[in-house]
Amino acid sequence: MPAMHPPLFAKHGLCSLLLTVLISSATMTGARAAGSDDGQPPEATKTTQECKDGKVWDEKKKECVDPQKSGFNDDQLYRAARELAYAGQYDNAIRVLRLARNQDDPRILNYLGFANRKAGNVEIGMSYYRKALAKDANYLLARSYYGQGLLLQGDVEGARAQLVEIRDRGGRDTYAYSSLYDALKGSATY
Repeated sequence: MPAMHPPLFAKHGLCSLLLTVLISSATMTGARAAGSDDGQPPEATKTTQECKDGKVWDEKKKECVDPQKSGFNDDQLYRAARELAYAGQYDNAIRVLRLARNQDDPRILNYLGFANRKAGNVEIGMSYYRKALAKDANYLLARSYYGQGLLLQGDVEGARAQLVEIRDRGGRDTYAYSSLYDALKGSATY
């Protein structure tokens, strides 16, 4: 490919446009990849449809198992805990999340925050959100849930600041943004 002449780019504003597109693309890619969770409730599986007493469905064994004895990897534990949390089984979700080997994984920290906040342990939940954001400042869903926790604590300005952070990090069209936006408007939300 022949080299482009910089004055030609500058003359037509193409350099600016290209730079803007590249920065926006990188920001959106990072923002959407961060946390790898769009925030939409997970599909219910046999974990929440059939298993009882905090057990989790083991697809290989085709039965409900004690997650502590399951040998599940962190991704499997995360998915099961997320499903439990969205089903309102906060204590079970916390128990499963604590089994993860990587307790510094922002996803694990975020859902420890979510489950604790929803269980009424707001300050404990907030501490987990702060840890998740310290690990990954671009984790938009953690920012959204943190903002919702701030609202519970009466800090409307802090929640608005999180909404701006989500927007400025390329998350304007995400569940994280709309969820916190709705919460700020007084809508019920996760």
